[in-house]
Amino acid sequence: MKKVMVIILVAVLAACSGKTVKEKKDPDWNQAKSTKMNKDFTVDEDIKIRLYLSQHENWKVEETGSGLRYISMKAGSGELARSGQDARVQYKVSLLDGTECYKTDDDEVEVFRIDKSNIETGIQEGIKKMRVGEKAKLIIPSHIAHGLIGDLDKVPPLAPIVVDIELFELK
Repeated sequence: MKKVMVIILVAVLAACSGKTVKEKKDPDWNQAKSTKMNKDFTVDEDIKIRLYLSQHENWKVEETGSGLRYISMKAGSGELARSGQDARVQYKVSLLDGTECYKTDDDEVEVFRIDKSNIETGIQEGIKKMRVGEKAKLIIPSHIAHGLIGDLDKVPPLAPIVVDIELFELK
């Protein structure tokens, strides 16, 4: 037993010898290359979104500064949503190819606080354009959707999403 304890102690001391391992860096990678890669990706994603929208020329699309595309599918007549309110909604989240990722059941609603919850930034931005009773379609670029890693489940990395959403009530 003493031999085992001595071996463990020696192993721990050797592991904590104070030597640091330097991380090898790619000498050819730099900030300019990273910036170019991000710009190229953004352009490619924008092309995909525009191609998706070209299949629906009858939609009246409003594009925001963030790249969110907002389409009102049915006008609402109630109050305009504001930051800090609790929104009761039904929604369906899909990829541009139509693959359904998430959906509320027909008899359930999702409740979230506008700008004060972990709901995607693009949905937060889109909901603030809606009135109670409105149905909208949000085409959300990846940088304000699930970003670089997706949602680690159904939404892949760097994927724009389409959100069909109906605003039932604000509190």
